[in-house]
Amino acid sequence: MNETYKALVARRQDGKLAVGFEQLSASEIGDGDVEIAVEYSTLNYKDGLAMSDAVAIVQKEKLILGIDMAGTVVSSDNERFNIGDKVVLNGYGGSETHNGGYTQRLRTKGEYLVKLPAGISTRQAMAIGTAGYTAMLSVMRLERFGVVPESGVVLVTGASGGVGTVAISLLSALGYRVTASTGRVEETEFLKGLGATEVINRAELSEPGEMMQSTRWAAAVDSCGSHTLANVIAQLSYSGVVTACGLAQGLDLPGNMMPFALRNVSLLGVDSVHAPMPLREEAWRRLAKDLDMAKLEALTMDIPFDDVPAAAGKILQGQIRGRAVVKIAD
Repeated sequence: MNETYKALVARRQDGKLAVGFEQLSASEIGDGDVEIAVEYSTLNYKDGLAMSDAVAIVQKEKLILGIDMAGTVVSSDNERFNIGDKVVLNGYGGSETHNGGYTQRLRTKGEYLVKLPAGISTRQAMAIGTAGYTAMLSVMRLERFGVVPESGVVLVTGASGGVGTVAISLLSALGYRVTASTGRVEETEFLKGLGATEVINRAELSEPGEMMQSTRWAAAVDSCGSHTLANVIAQLSYSGVVTACGLAQGLDLPGNMMPFALRNVSLLGVDSVHAPMPLREEAWRRLAKDLDMAKLEALTMDIPFDDVPAAAGKILQGQIRGRAVVKIAD
């Protein structure tokens, strides 16, 4: 009897995207030199975009969805991995150009995989997920541009989302004073529990603003883009730094050159999809060392595999707080 594996598959036909669960054979779970029994995946904002087709993320006629997965190696022709290794996959075109993590079994290239550091389980890896890994990359970028706790207050926008919640946890653990910006002010106590010292309403930042504004932030981690990012730039202190890693408010950036020319500020892009392997491995080592796993659990919710399509709409509407873990294994 040929074994099959449950997967969430996107099929594009006549320009329209259809998403549904299918039973796939071993020949349909991907190409590569490593096969993984997937244990957990997660739901990111980008997963929601992929399933809604609001942005044309899926670029193939048929793909297994899911930009993240964590599991155990069951077969390997790659010298970096042995059977039994715990591994994580983030990005590298999952849900875009090759099969992703919403499947009970995945075959992929070993060059896409990171061996999990000691101290992080496969479930915790997906509680972190691409959003948390992106938050770590953002913090590392701030550090490399000289931002230290003594620099001043660090703003985190989209604070109730996946990137925001992990960024707050990381920054507070490293000694930074953090202000959280959120559209869900009812989450104030939750965000303070993660380490935010102040919580502001996103309305303070989300509307068109002046070219130059009173300085408020030494640095910022932004996952919103659009007017929010433009206002953050206009409010940075001299030599302030902001990392940009998301587009929750929009793809546009309606800003101007004044803060750059007069305040010496820096706007740093953060890419998690194609980040080189040494940077990925460093980020995961830092997560194992710097992220409070008790706080991670407090910001994590569980979603059944069958409920992923419905939950995708909720994450796009900002109705999911923190990180969402999807249990794939039976």
